[in-house]
Amino acid sequence: MIFEQIGHYGHEQVVFCHNPDVGLKAIIAIHNTVLGPALGGTRMWPYKNDAEALDDVLRLSRGMTYKNAVAGLNLGGGKAVIIGDPAKDKSEALFRAFGQFVDSLGGRYITAEDVGIDVNDMEFVFRETQFVTGVHQVHGGSGDPSPFTAYGTMQGLMAALNRRFGDEEIGKYSFAVQGLGHVGFEFAKLLSERGAKLFVTDIHQDRIDRAVSELGAEAVAPDDIYDVDVDVYSPCALGGTLNEQTLPRIKAKVVCGAANNQLASNAIGDELERRGVLYAPDYAVNAGGVMNVSLEIDGYNRERAMRMMRTIYHNLTRIFEIAERDGIPTYQAADRLAEERIATIGKLKLPMGRSAPRFQGRMRGG
Repeated sequence: MIFEQIGHYGHEQVVFCHNPDVGLKAIIAIHNTVLGPALGGTRMWPYKNDAEALDDVLRLSRGMTYKNAVAGLNLGGGKAVIIGDPAKDKSEALFRAFGQFVDSLGGRYITAEDVGIDVNDMEFVFRETQFVTGVHQVHGGSGDPSPFTAYGTMQGLMAALNRRFGDEEIGKYSFAVQGLGHVGFEFAKLLSERGAKLFVTDIHQDRIDRAVSELGAEAVAPDDIYDVDVDVYSPCALGGTLNEQTLPRIKAKVVCGAANNQLASNAIGDELERRGVLYAPDYAVNAGGVMNVSLEIDGYNRERAMRMMRTIYHNLTRIFEIAERDGIPTYQAADRLAEERIATIGKLKLPMGRSAPRFQGRMRGG
């Protein structure tokens, strides 16, 4: 069963990491290294069981391959999940043990932060391996990638608005933002600064209260966010919120948000197309964070990072053009763009294993 799952997604390597002394149960999935070492964040989540964690990391790591390819990076796709509650199960020892597993891969996988993880957790990982991004600037890193992911999402949003409505005036439109974590709140903040009407929700009431107080947003119960009559639905929490149960309730004309794996299945993408809802493919939209941390590998430069993230607008425009040209849904067009780049640029790359990537200007702590 496990090997069938791995084979279905086409992974190169899956590593199960276990250290009972510190309570570590984690999975690292390397999907594809044709374009370069696999870069992707680590997620900490209280999965119901090991099978659920495995399915999540396989889907997420495959998504990173496509995200990095569409973003124009010389990086493959990987992801890691740590099974545990980020509110109570974190410890220095746990993250340092995880860092040792990352280091054992010799640079085939480079990690960063994702849901349930922050820059301080990455600092503990960094004490055991150089193959980590998103650490504090004092170590040559770029810090929390959330603001960059949110900024990149805005670039994708403007491309989607232009495609659907013919302009990029965010303040004219209304948004249902689902999820107010690190990225979701930053995204909502950018929308608010541009005068957009916001409806927000989250599973944590304090986050909703903050958005209402600081951003002037209107609070919505978690299960009611699908029913709000808005121009844009912006999923910014966990994946799969667009599914058979929620899709009939969506009134928005555009779906564009920062969450990964927004579509529960390809059939949902087909149905969005049939209903005339423009879907901005998630991994093309939310690539700002990985674009930003990717620059840490050769020496970070913020100005270059901001320039790179503005290319997300053009990537989305290209995806919409391919979809129209070939008569396919936008999620298929994004996949096609990624696969074409992997096939073409991959032929120019030397085989993996020739050397580990260099990290400039950074020293690992003890």
